[in-house]
Amino acid sequence: MSEDKPGATAETSPAEVTAIPNGKGHEPGDDVMATAKTPPAITQLRLLLHVFEGKTSFGMSVFNLGNAIMGSGILGLAYAMANTGVILFLILLTVVAVLSSYSIHLLLKCSGIVGIRAYEQLGYRAFGTPGKMAAGIAITLQNIGAMSSYLYIVKYEFPLVIQAFLKVDQPSGEWFLNGNYLVIIVSIAVILPLALMKQLGYLGYTSGFSLSCMVFFLAAVIYKKFNIPCPFVDFAFNSTVSAVNVSTMDPGGEVDPACIPKMANLNSQTAYTIPILAFAFVCHPEVLPIYTELRKYKKMQHVANISITVMYVMYFLAALFGYLTFYGEVEAELLHTYSRIDPYDTLILCVRVAVLTAVTLTVPIVLFPVRRAIQQMIFPNKTFNWLRHIAIAFVLLTFINLLVIFAPNILGIFGVIGATSAPCLIFIFPAIFYIRIVPKEEEPLRSAPKIMAACFAGLGFLFMIMSLSFIIIDWTTGTSKAASGH
Repeated sequence: MSEDKPGATAETSPAEVTAIPNGKGHEPGDDVMATAKTPPAITQLRLLLHVFEGKTSFGMSVFNLGNAIMGSGILGLAYAMANTGVILFLILLTVVAVLSSYSIHLLLKCSGIVGIRAYEQLGYRAFGTPGKMAAGIAITLQNIGAMSSYLYIVKYEFPLVIQAFLKVDQPSGEWFLNGNYLVIIVSIAVILPLALMKQLGYLGYTSGFSLSCMVFFLAAVIYKKFNIPCPFVDFAFNSTVSAVNVSTMDPGGEVDPACIPKMANLNSQTAYTIPILAFAFVCHPEVLPIYTELRKYKKMQHVANISITVMYVMYFLAALFGYLTFYGEVEAELLHTYSRIDPYDTLILCVRVAVLTAVTLTVPIVLFPVRRAIQQMIFPNKTFNWLRHIAIAFVLLTFINLLVIFAPNILGIFGVIGATSAPCLIFIFPAIFYIRIVPKEEEPLRSAPKIMAACFAGLGFLFMIMSLSFIIIDWTTGTSKAASGH
């Protein structure tokens, strides 16, 4: 067998227990073949996977995928709406959500045809070793960037929360206010134990709690909209000024223009919001691992649709009420804007804790696909081993902690990673895998589905070029305005 052109009946390594050739059905569970016509190796492989699968319920899968979608980027969506307007933001968010669902459909279609449950192995099935390595590298870079952005939030937000709760106005070097120490403590005490779980499905409970924290964040944003006047007055530290301008009227009796929402807005920052929205639904590396452990395979598309719909609603509400609270004054990080009014607001402090909890519990979910990608690239023929499982998680967390601690200006690097790997994982790879894997007898190259897939890949290249252009403009002008974070 040629390594660059793997066949449908290729030898299967033990590491590929997630690959079951099962015909042309969209969902593997749809096609139950007679074992009389099935090669013994494939029959044994199916039996192995049958033992491995079926451990995770529908609800837990929704929690895990929703948690994989939900990221720190929700804090910047109000800023994105301020630079696009309510209607344009809603249109863009809807388009991105639909495209993300279509992308997952392509992945599930490919997986259903060749029975593969690993992103990297889909790449191998489509383009051989180069395809597997490209997918593995993209997943590794994208998710390392995502995990680092989460731990950056822990590093910079956790000390401020502790400082506010303890009313420490002037820190004097206390260790418990040092973000470097805190990020290490959180990584060892919380993230590492969860990352050592054998199966992703077990994290459904922490995923549910993480999503609950983000629901609390959303509820607080909605509540604050009706309790913060417009225009607001910045909090003056150590000032005796306590009065706040509660009038939205200017001296002439007209509504203050600063308190009127814009339905559509085009400015120099509008283009920066498009990549933010495009990457808001990145969850594709986690789709197939969750798919593997789902109890009923036929429901995976429903899991994806429900998760994307819930996140779509939460994203829009968080952006809308955050924007309607501060309008043009909203900052790229929404919680920082609340601190401008009252840095000791109890509710906002609780929200900060909830957001910290949510991003912390998301890190193990994101780590699973990275570990699988590394195993597929470096140890493709090895069965599960606890020592290797633990060692990869420990090395990954150590590396990410070192990045967060010693690289203060790493956002530009992660911007390049996000601008290249994210379009590949969302748009380009699912489309070209689909074109390559789906048999020509079933769908010719000029068929409507494959033409749509080709256009989808072209859209991914467009996003990549556009995002890289924005980053280069930022570097050349010295104004880094693009928000980061998934």
